[in-house]
Amino acid sequence: MLAILKKEFNSFFASPIGYLVIAIFLVLNGLFLWVFKGEFNILDYGFSDLSSFFLISPWVFIFLIPAVTMRSFSDEKKQGTLELLLTKPISLFQIVLGKYLGAFSLILLALVPTLLYVYTIYQLGSPIGNIDTGSTIGSYIGLFFLAATYTAIGIFASTLSNNQIVAFISAVFLCFFFYIGLEGISSVISNSFIEQLGINFHYKSISRGVIDTRDIIYFFSITILFLVLTKYNINKSAK
Repeated sequence: MLAILKKEFNSFFASPIGYLVIAIFLVLNGLFLWVFKGEFNILDYGFSDLSSFFLISPWVFIFLIPAVTMRSFSDEKKQGTLELLLTKPISLFQIVLGKYLGAFSLILLALVPTLLYVYTIYQLGSPIGNIDTGSTIGSYIGLFFLAATYTAIGIFASTLSNNQIVAFISAVFLCFFFYIGLEGISSVISNSFIEQLGINFHYKSISRGVIDTRDIIYFFSITILFLVLTKYNINKSAK
């Protein structure tokens, strides 16, 4: 599994993909937070917090993570190397996990430079250091789990077709549906249970700075569900 993880991670930087993903994520967030005028601009907002960043990032990830994961298995199918991969002396779930962790590692790497935003907000506070540390840490944990879930969805979508564009569009749709779609359905039919099935409900809950085991169990459950579905799809297509 570690060999596949390393291979996947290195493949992102053997081409411009890895560098582009990190650059696009940082540039988009940087433009909205510091350059473009509007409600997301921290300097215009007048408060030393990163709530704008944690509002924007899930939407950026909806498009960015599927772009990372779309080639995971669709490329293997297209090139006919999936059967060769399945002959490796490791289990099918380890192959899925290796692919998943390789993509997820790249997303985590893209998040590391954003810690500079935390330092900047810390310095901009009046007095210096006037920042809601609990909410910031909670929001980063929420973003971590959200990215983990999106990556699992993206890996699953890459098994649906040998066309990367189809895999990308499928992943974007599924991420959007689970993030905000269920919440929209909930508001239409006035059913709070459906809202609780959505990612945004649990993401907002963790972002308050209170780590609830129900939120963690939710994210783990959705992630494992899509990894199991990925394994099932690969097993089905290999027969």
